[in-house]
Amino acid sequence: MLSKKTKYAFHALSYLAENQHKGAILIQEIASSKKISQKFLESILLDLKKAGILGSKKGKGGGYYLLKQPEEITLARVIRLLNGPIAWLPCVSLNFYEKCSDCVSEATCNMHLIMCQVRDQTLSVVENKTVRDLISSN
Repeated sequence: MLSKKTKYAFHALSYLAENQHKGAILIQEIASSKKISQKFLESILLDLKKAGILGSKKGKGGGYYLLKQPEEITLARVIRLLNGPIAWLPCVSLNFYEKCSDCVSEATCNMHLIMCQVRDQTLSVVENKTVRDLISSN
């Protein structure tokens, strides 16, 4: 399940993408428009900035802006950054792998094999969908 932080990040990124023509956008504007707590949003935007997805500008005309085009920011990148692994089990995670303590053999574990399929199907969607896709129907 997506965390509230990840969901709000998608809302904020969508707003920034829709308003790219304005330049830097104040946190207050994003928070008000998307009905997100400003304090919570500050934390989210800082994480996105540290990851190189957003830039910020201080002072008059300041705020946050996208460092990349919306079609260059995959949903998978944001999910991994704010939500953690995309896989449902640590033994099938590509970036956060951990061996299961209760599994004798991953090669013969049916749960492992099925969860690999779930991971692959999920990844085939979120690695090919971007912030542009979040706003394209608007």
